[in-house]
Amino acid sequence: MRRRVIGIGETVLDILFKNDQPQKAVPGGSTFNSIVSLGRAGISCAMVTEAGDDHIGDIICRFLHENGVSADFVCRHKNVKSHISLAFLDDKNDAQYVFYKDHASVSLDGPLPEIQPDDIILFGSFFAINPAIRPVVGTLLHEARKAGAWLYYDVNFRKPHIADLPQVMTNIEENMQLSDVVRGSTEDFAYLYGLHDGEAIYNKVKSFCNTLILTDGAHPIRIFTPSGCETYPVQPIETVSTVGAGDNFNAGYIYALLQGKNDQAERIAMAQRWSQDVCRQIGNNISDDLVARLRV
Repeated sequence: MRRRVIGIGETVLDILFKNDQPQKAVPGGSTFNSIVSLGRAGISCAMVTEAGDDHIGDIICRFLHENGVSADFVCRHKNVKSHISLAFLDDKNDAQYVFYKDHASVSLDGPLPEIQPDDIILFGSFFAINPAIRPVVGTLLHEARKAGAWLYYDVNFRKPHIADLPQVMTNIEENMQLSDVVRGSTEDFAYLYGLHDGEAIYNKVKSFCNTLILTDGAHPIRIFTPSGCETYPVQPIETVSTVGAGDNFNAGYIYALLQGKNDQAERIAMAQRWSQDVCRQIGNNISDDLVARLRV
């Protein structure tokens, strides 16, 4: 049986704008973007998420099927509108977001996957710490840990949720404790702990998880483990959109792992390759050209 990647995260319809004009509408969400790219690359994938029983929900489920991802665990809710995100690209092609969703209305009451020992679990963002669904998500993560799955946690904590920190900090730290790898940005940890220095951040994280991938925009990527810190330069490129850059970094890292790449340098190289590919286009997922090269 092929190893399966299970994503746990929110789903939205992303509408991307440039110069205040809509350019493209595509299903998105941090973990969702990663899982779809992995599905496009031929990896066995499933997505645990929720959506409304509406036209946007239909688009989301159809998009998963078209990209080789199981939608068996998409919880559809009647009389609920699917979430929408507006992404406004600035002159550097970085996105400013406006979200139309209600985190308190999120629920997961549908079927959930039975975790197998070889499964890889990718999860993160507010969905992974949302108190409204924490009993379900937390139980699933504990079951995955107990089953012997490999867990990758992308913290992806954003400024609008700072007021929620007293409610969700325990969930964040529990997620780190359950994970084999924690990936976060210096911005994430500045919001969480008021920390900016990489060593100080790792000293905090290592009490929960031994492996931290720390990203910092255009600055070098650092991987901290008990053996020390490895540093990898970020290759500069011309970008069309940075939407999905971090999500596809995660996907590329997991793809390299599934290809048997045990060297961190090879995993980071693949992660950057996927991230850069998605930055060269308007969209959330790796291109047809990269998919074709991967399958050669």
